[in-house]
Amino acid sequence: MRLHRGIRQVSRMVFAAALSLAAGGAWSLLATCGPFTDVVADVFCPFVLEIFYLEITTGTTATTYDPTSNVSRLQMAAFLSRTVDRTLLRGSRRAALNQFWTVRGEVNLGVTNVGTDPFNLAADGADIWVANNVSGTVSRVRASDGLLLQTWTGAGAAFDLVAAMGHVFVTGNLTPGKLYQIDPAPAGGSVTTVATNLGGDARGITFDGARLWTANRGSSSVSIISPQPAPPYIVQTVTAGFSGPFDTLYDGTNIWITDFTAGSLLKLDGNGGVLQTVTVGAFPTSAVFDGNNIWVPNNGSNSVSVVRPATGAVLATLTGNGLNSPNTVSFDGQRVLVTNSALGFEGASIWKAADFTPIVFISTPMSSSPAGTCSDGIHFWVALASTNQIIRF
Repeated sequence: MRLHRGIRQVSRMVFAAALSLAAGGAWSLLATCGPFTDVVADVFCPFVLEIFYLEITTGTTATTYDPTSNVSRLQMAAFLSRTVDRTLLRGSRRAALNQFWTVRGEVNLGVTNVGTDPFNLAADGADIWVANNVSGTVSRVRASDGLLLQTWTGAGAAFDLVAAMGHVFVTGNLTPGKLYQIDPAPAGGSVTTVATNLGGDARGITFDGARLWTANRGSSSVSIISPQPAPPYIVQTVTAGFSGPFDTLYDGTNIWITDFTAGSLLKLDGNGGVLQTVTVGAFPTSAVFDGNNIWVPNNGSNSVSVVRPATGAVLATLTGNGLNSPNTVSFDGQRVLVTNSALGFEGASIWKAADFTPIVFISTPMSSSPAGTCSDGIHFWVALASTNQIIRF
């Protein structure tokens, strides 16, 4: 019984000591949690140390955390912002490969020669696919080192691409527009034409999990394509509400269209009807969804509109950072890249997606005509239409 009572007495003393330490009492030597002498070394200590090691908070002094103080809304904003930044940085593919840099300078750009007039790019998780408009070909480039792997022919006026359903689909900006399909398994060859009746001048393409959508600038229409076991695919073309559709994207809920002529971003329903019109800048071209917001380069306004899809609100209109005839846009999980095509000002503007702050402007070779862009989660890739190359950085 005495031994039992002794253990009980010690337990009470330890408990009392813990309370004293939590209140800043006298047993400070036992209360140390990392560098903090005012935090108990209990179950909460690992949480405190985690946000300290990640630089989300540094405490109130070098040795105090001040655990009982209130946190203001401004402090909370800072803590949450740092949490997002550290999570994205440490969870990225770039972190896994220890590639934290942003390439600066033309000499550091990786270069791959492709077909004539490469215009748009798409990543499938392993390789980069390139639509070469003038040569009517599609190039497959290994993302890890930029090696040209294969070339497919027969894609007349190839313009944009999307990797979906284990295939790559390519628009042909002809009149009427065409849709080509590539099976990545064979070693090159000729594309399969799966539709020849899209709206005229078919450009941007996206996939919603069941159907393909194309923006057809020349015919002021949007085509909705339902894949079939064998071609031809079923095509429905909608004209109501469009002036000059240029690009299309899917945000997981809705299809969005940039209307080049109207200077707007359009939210569509499942039948192609316009649900909402968002006014952006002049001549919006491509668009990308970063998982939270839609980024729209405005070619005629030298700006980028950032739109919240849930409400259609324009959160910011970005200028500067080298924006000059901005053309296309891509997202790598942390950063957004916008290509700029103005003669003498060619290059790429890179922004931090989380808070829209500019990171860097990178020049590309003079008269290179930067066009489409994509990311494989590690590198950004940009097509240089005038030099028949794609670059990676």
